[in-house]
Amino acid sequence: MADVLSLWPRGWSRAAQSSATIALCAALLVLLLWLLALPLSWAPEPIGSNAKFFAEGTRVTVELTIVAGASGVLLGVLAALGKLSPWRPLALLASAYIWIIRGTPLLVQVLFVYFALPALLPALRLSDFASACVALGFNAGAYNAEAIRAGLQAVPIGQREAARALALSPWHAFIDVIFPQAFKVSLPPLVNNLVALLKDSSLAYAIGVVELTNVGNRIQASTFQPVPVLLTSATIYLVLTTVLTQMSNALERRLDVGSR
Repeated sequence: MADVLSLWPRGWSRAAQSSATIALCAALLVLLLWLLALPLSWAPEPIGSNAKFFAEGTRVTVELTIVAGASGVLLGVLAALGKLSPWRPLALLASAYIWIIRGTPLLVQVLFVYFALPALLPALRLSDFASACVALGFNAGAYNAEAIRAGLQAVPIGQREAARALALSPWHAFIDVIFPQAFKVSLPPLVNNLVALLKDSSLAYAIGVVELTNVGNRIQASTFQPVPVLLTSATIYLVLTTVLTQMSNALERRLDVGSR
């Protein structure tokens, strides 16, 4: 698919093209979530009569992705810093978290949070949506941790020495010097993880979350017409991932300081 960045006038600066692309994609995403039921209602049966359910399932899918994606980035930063920590117990704890999450299926993690966790700790009984967010967030955090760790290790040692020479505190050195550069390096794999998270959110149907895949399963079970239902679900997922990819390409271009 063509890059939206190529649609803007060549006289525009890189920052202007990137900002316009991000704004356009954000507006398209909002319009999609708001008006999706309208074009689907024009489709033949069984899609038209179930357009409202597809729209509601799409909104739940996006909500899952946003909540789990944000928590996954935060957990990824903490796990990456923990793994690089000189304090051995913290490094072992972070490594164990990454090893366990990356080594077990996401579906098992979703089922564990919803069914097994309340049995072990009754106070942690969560709703189906909250359980899915927790499982997806922890899963994304483990994969994000490795991407962020690689980004942190890619920052030249001279940058850290320069921060110390300027008498910056460790906190300010990390926030103002190290992390911005590491984030730029980590951005492509982080975006790939976010797109994968959008698709993996379909596993939330296993615990009853009424997201897009669950809606499709219910409609095809009641209408016995799997082809149009699955094609509609796949098309919606494709549109969502395309919008996210275009936004990420624009963000990468805006942060690509070295090629300006």
